[in-house]
Formats: sequence, C-alpha cells, structure tokens
Amino acid sequence: MATGPHASAAPAPDDDPQETEDWIQALQDVVRQSGQARGRYLLKRLEEQAQHLGIVAHIPPYSAYRNTIGLDQQGRYPGDLAIEERITSMVRWNALAMVVRANRAYGELGGHVGSFASAAEIFELGFNHFFRGGQEGDLVFFQPHSAPGVYARAFLEGRLSEDQLAHYRQEVVGPGLSSYPHPWLMPDFWQFPTGSMGLGPISAIYQARFMRYLQQRGLVADSGRRVWGVFGDGEMDEPESIGGLTLAARDGLDNLCFVINCNLQRLDGPVRGNSQIIQELESLFNGAGWNVIKVLWGSDWDELFARDTTHALLRAFADTPDGEYQTLGANDGHYNFERFFGRAPELRELVSHLSEAQIDALKRGGHDFRKLFAAFRAAREHTGQPTVILAKTKKGYGMGTAGESRMTVHQQKKLDVEALKAFRDRFALPLSDDDVAAMRFQSFAEGSRELTYLRERRAELGGALPQRRRLAAPVPVPPREGYAGFALHAEGKEMSTTMAMVRLLGNLLRDPTLGPRLVPIVADEARTFGMAGLFRQIGIYSPVGQRYAPEDQGSMLAYREATDGQLLEEGITEAGALSSWVAAATAYSVHGLAMLPVYIYYSMFGFQRVGDLIWAAADQRSRGFLIGATAGRTTLGGEGLQHQDGSSHLVAATVPNCRAWDPAFAGELAVIVDHGARQMLEQQEDVFHYITVMNENHAQPSLPGGVEEDLLRGMYRWGGHDLPDARGRVRLLGSGAILREVIAAAQLLADDWQVASDVYSVTSFSELARDAQAVERWNRLHPAQPPRQSHVGSCLPGADPVVAATDYVRAVPSMIAGAIEARLEALGTDGFGRSDTRQALRRFFEVDRQQVVLAALHALAREGRLPHSMRAQALARYGIEADAPPPWTV
Repeated sequence: MATGPHASAAPAPDDDPQETEDWIQALQDVVRQSGQARGRYLLKRLEEQAQHLGIVAHIPPYSAYRNTIGLDQQGRYPGDLAIEERITSMVRWNALAMVVRANRAYGELGGHVGSFASAAEIFELGFNHFFRGGQEGDLVFFQPHSAPGVYARAFLEGRLSEDQLAHYRQEVVGPGLSSYPHPWLMPDFWQFPTGSMGLGPISAIYQARFMRYLQQRGLVADSGRRVWGVFGDGEMDEPESIGGLTLAARDGLDNLCFVINCNLQRLDGPVRGNSQIIQELESLFNGAGWNVIKVLWGSDWDELFARDTTHALLRAFADTPDGEYQTLGANDGHYNFERFFGRAPELRELVSHLSEAQIDALKRGGHDFRKLFAAFRAAREHTGQPTVILAKTKKGYGMGTAGESRMTVHQQKKLDVEALKAFRDRFALPLSDDDVAAMRFQSFAEGSRELTYLRERRAELGGALPQRRRLAAPVPVPPREGYAGFALHAEGKEMSTTMAMVRLLGNLLRDPTLGPRLVPIVADEARTFGMAGLFRQIGIYSPVGQRYAPEDQGSMLAYREATDGQLLEEGITEAGALSSWVAAATAYSVHGLAMLPVYIYYSMFGFQRVGDLIWAAADQRSRGFLIGATAGRTTLGGEGLQHQDGSSHLVAATVPNCRAWDPAFAGELAVIVDHGARQMLEQQEDVFHYITVMNENHAQPSLPGGVEEDLLRGMYRWGGHDLPDARGRVRLLGSGAILREVIAAAQLLADDWQVASDVYSVTSFSELARDAQAVERWNRLHPAQPPRQSHVGSCLPGADPVVAATDYVRAVPSMIAGAIEARLEALGTDGFGRSDTRQALRRFFEVDRQQVVLAALHALAREGRLPHSMRAQALARYGIEADAPPPWTV
C-alpha cells in the first residue's frame, strides 16, 4: 500500500499493458534524444492536463523514494575517501568515549551518542569540503545532540584538550564542555545555541535573510557566505522549524541550506512509524518553494538500481513505512533478505548474487561520502531558492546490537566492553583491548597523513569551525541632548511614551554614524505604534523592491518597500520578528559589524509568546532593544484579556542578561535608551534591554536634575508632601502607567488624611532586586567587613510603611520586599484582563489612586500610627466595595 503523505488506495490493475509500455517507451525516447529538461516539461504539461480533465485533484508533491541525483550526475569525489573514513572513525570513537566515560564515572551526567553516530558523515563532509571558516566563514547550526562529535573533531584539530573532553558536561568542577551548543558558556567556540530544538531552523532562516539585508543595504560585501543548518527529522515537528520556510523561498535565499538528518527516529521511537517522514518533508519543502535533494541510498545500491528494469525496488520502498525501515535497520542481512527482498521474486533476483553480509553492509545515503558530496555541491551551486537535503541515516549507526536503529538508542549512554570492542572492529579503529576497556581518547600522530590532511582541508576552507568572535568596532552614540532634548525638557507637552520612543528612534536614525546601524523591527501594526513616518524616511526592506503602486502612494505616510529599506516589517509572526531581532542583535559577532535592533511589539506578545527564543537570544549574547509597547494591564483600553500584559516584567526578571525597565515619563525613557545604547554599542556589554512603553497620552514633565544615576539604578525620589502636623508618613512607589496614580494618591493622603509622603519613581524593580541580592550575598560572605547597603535600602531606610503599585502582578514589586526594613504593601494587576476604560480597569484591579491611599492608611494603622477607623472612612469616602471579589478570582 502507499505510505507517503498522500497515501491512497492501490492503483487498479493494468488493463492494457501494451499501451502502457508504449507511453513509457515514448518518454524514454524523448529523454534520450532531447534531454531531461524536455522530459520534465512534458510531464509537467501532462500533470496540468490531468488536473484539467479532473482525473486527479492534485499531483503528489514528492518524488520516488530514491536519490535525487543520479549516478550519471554524481561526478568525481574530490577527497581521499580512505583518509576521511579513518578520520571519521576516530571522531566517532572519541565522541562515544566522552559520553560513556562521563556516565561510567558519575552515572548522572547524561549525553547522547546515537544522533552523532547517524550524522558523522554529514558533519565530516561539511568540515572537509563545504563549511568555510574564518572571519567571512559560513554560519553553521549544529544538531544539538551531535555536540560530542563536534568536540571530538576539535580535539583532533588541537583546539580542545584531552582534559576538556574528560570533563564533558562538568562545567563547575573542571574545564568542562557544555552539554549542547551554548555561546554563553563557551563564548569563543559556539556561535549559535540549538539545544532548544526547533529554534535552530527558524534562526538559520532569519540569519540568512539578515545577511542579505546587510548586503543589499551596502553594509557588508557579498563574499559568498552561506548558512548551513543540520537538523533532525523529528525536530521538524516543532512549529518554529517550519514557520519561516515560505519566507526563505519568497526572498530567494539561495545562501541557505538545511541538511535534515533523517534517521527516522524521535527520542522515543519512529518519527512517522506508519508512513514516511522523508516523503512528508519533501512535500512540505516543495510546497514552500524550496529546492529538495534526497540522499537515501548509498553507492552499493547503484548496481541494484541499474539491474532493476521493472522498478521493483521503488515499489517496495514506497510500500515500506518508517517503522518497518527501523526494524530492518536494527537487524542483520539474513533478516533483511527474508523480510524485505524476500517479499517478491523480482527483489530476490536482484540480490541473489549477494551474501547476507553484503546485504547487511548496504548503506543508507547519509552514510556515503560520495552521495552526500554530490548533494552538498548541488545545493551550493543552486540559485534562486533555498535548498534542503534530506539525508537518510541510521540512528546509532555502528553501535550494533547496543543501539543501531533501536528504540532505546537515544537513552543509550553506557556500553559494556564487548559492545565497545564491536564498535572498534566495525570501524577498524587502531585500539587495543586495554584502550577499549579504558575508553582512552585517541588522536593522530604529529606528521601523520590523517592529521596533515585534516589541517589542510580546514586551512583551504578558511580556518577553524565552529568559532565565535566576541567584539566588533564600537559605534559612538550621539550626545543625548541632541536627539532626546524634547523628552528631557518636555515642560508638560502631552504625548505617550510609545510616541516618545518612536521620536527618539526617528532622531537617532538621522545620525550619520549610528543611524545606518539601527534596525527597526515590527511584527505588524507599525501604524498602531505611530511608526508610519518611517515608511518614507527609511523604507521597508524587500529583496525585490516594490513591484506595485501602493494604494496610499499619494500620502505622506505611504507604504514604501525598497531593496535597501531599513525597516523590517515582518508580518504577523512574533517568532519571525524575534528571530530577525536576534540576527541583528548578534551581528557584532556574526558579521563583525555592531548593529542596534529595536523591535517594537505588543508587550503581551513578547516574553509570553516567544520566551524560548528570548532565552536563546540571551544565550548567544544578543545586544539590542525590545520595546513592549501598549504595556501594562490597564493602559490598553478596550482590548481585553489577550492583549493586556501584567506579567512580562516578572518573566524578564528571570533572564540574567536582560535589563528590564518600566519608565513612566519620556524623560526617564530617554535616559534609559541613551544608557542602553552606550552600554551595548560603545562599551560592548553582552546585555539587552526590555523597555515597556505606553500608548496613553498625558502631560510629560521635564526630568528633575541630578536624578540620572539613581534612575539607572532602579528608582529615584520624584517628590512628596511634607506636612507640619502630619498624622503619619508613608513611602509611595510607582512605575510605568501607575506612577501618576501614586502621585495623585500622595496628594489625596495630604489633603484628605493629613498624611505626609515621599513619592518614588521605580524605573526597574528587577534591577533593584538584583542589586539587593548582590549586596545580601556580599554581606553574607564577608562577615568581618562593614556591611554594604543596597540602593533600595538606602532610598527607603527606617520603618515608615512602603506601598508599591504597578501595572503588573504583585510579584513584580514584591521582588524588593526582603531588601527593606519596613513592611511592603504591594498592589498589582493579578488576574485575567478585561475590556473597559483605563479608569475602570485601574479601579477593578485595585491599583488606582484611591486604592493606593487605602493601602497606605492600612499600613499606618497596622503599625499603630493611625486609628483603624480611618480605613472605614476611606472606604466610604471613595466608594470602595469591601466585599467585592478579588480581581484575580473573577
């Protein structure tokens, strides 16, 4: 039966074999006389006619289960196969030994051997012939579970020591190697993190696209750099893996090649046990507009295909689901002869001259250097489309009964001595029994043919890989007064902080030095954020320019696409926009060119929607601004639950190199943006900044003098009320949208209750908390030294009550509770969002000025400084319903 992605009932029997033979013979004659292109053209016309006649609804977008590149097109292999196979075998052993030694010694470190066993030839072919190194080298996304193999090769090259291999996955107690590709942990080695499967493919696409963006804007030369991504077939089930495929085809990214290691296995079993993942992936990539190359069968099969004039093999392949391929791969030649070739007389005849050992040795294409080279070369030479190579392999290849094609191979981390000896014999490794038992790492002698060959190949390709550079030439930021004076000296002008951010960006874009390095990014709704003016100012990037007359072409804010456009308007794809941001945010390392990406988006769809990508960005030391526009839970009137953000600052606080800010005023925003830009571009610190801004227009005050240092530490004193006969005193903290409610609450406390107050603007609760944690740790570890004081502790000494209110969940202001002597009363927007006016929402979530007053009176009463009866008076005066259910329960 058919098992491809469009499986259907078996075809009807041939009622006229002679007519069928005439058609087949006619096609063969055309191809012989006029070439393959003419044959493909005729087939395409026949397919179109079949659809017109209603014979078929559509033609299956996948080909026969065989290699795309025939033997006659394969060409000569340029390398020394014998030497390359010896190198590959040595790499296999060292990779295996790393994992097995670590687990034999500690039993809990984990690691993987099956994935690299299946991909060794793919990686080695790339290292020896295709993956360019050096400053203008290729970008390679490595399959994460194959990291031991990359380490093992770097050891042979002399880039890693035996001590490092011996400390695989031991990064705390030794000079260890990280479990997967981690630029944060190995900043001179790994370029991209791929351990969170699915993020590699979409990141590779947007890196290739950003490379073209830089080239078309004239910022870097086109030096022929390519992006290679080696991924697993099971990994393609992740939505992010396929989310950018059409973009790659639409932009004609022929600098991009995916190599999908199709070992047919997920972590627990077959990827598509009841069908065929290779055919499914071919259908998917064909439909998305990619060039597809299948590498399914090794050279040993060529002779069988040549003798198979009836195509019995192809029919049998089509009828074999992946679950059965896995079982065949796990068994020997006798089993394969009986269960596969024995199913039809034509198949038996094809292999009648082969021994069971020869049948057992028939390779899948992904383990054959010749077949892989032909595919890689074709991918490199193909123009106009991205290419995917679907390479069929065996998971655990070479591990025999200990793991080859076994369901349990992904969890296989320990092998006994006999299994290790079998592995040695399978690959003819020069190891004694003692070497095997001790799992000694092996290398080639200095001056050996193998080591000389290995070094020569890498030298010809430009140098070592993977390799990461840390720095690029710094970019000066213009004086703050010049581009941010309107915000610093606002003098009551009415604007939103979202509009202030866009104006800051527009002014910076005009700077001749920094301007070209800015990369404004929106997923969509640039007009919502007031960015339509950038359409004309800098244009929207498109690799083909603008082939149409836009509907609004007469407008000052007309939609303008251009090949050298600077704005990346990504469409409705937060994952794609964030991937673009990461590509720009890592350009200092990838391209040696510092860029400053500014991605503006609905804050609710930021950390929540693409949190995994943000962690990947943090791992690869990204530098840039993430702007959470329309921030907070109560500033976006009318939109409701799915758009209102009450949690992003809590999540942002968990990312170590993310600096999160919630400014209330344009002047605060200007100081933060200037600080962040200098930190990332001039000082080249590996941090990124998350800033929430609001779409609520209000009068913007000028920034008070002398507060910048405290502002950047997380809080500064905004003002307050000193009363000669005050009945009590409180400290009121506010941030973002709620600071103005806190300021108004201070006035109510003075007017209605004769309570004095100090009002603080908190620009970052997470920065305050980190500083307090560092001080607490230092004091704990230095008992003989005078204790230090945190910034929040120095701002809020003594026991006067503290009330903190934000537009985020209470856990955000509560981060500083342990750092102050006084008790903290935290107000926040816990619960589901609602649609209503801003005033109604703030009252509902109990963060409006009246609730701040009530919290202050409650705190003072609890301290015995005010009578409890004043709270009842406040409830009545402000119309607060005491028995209303908490907002987080309704």
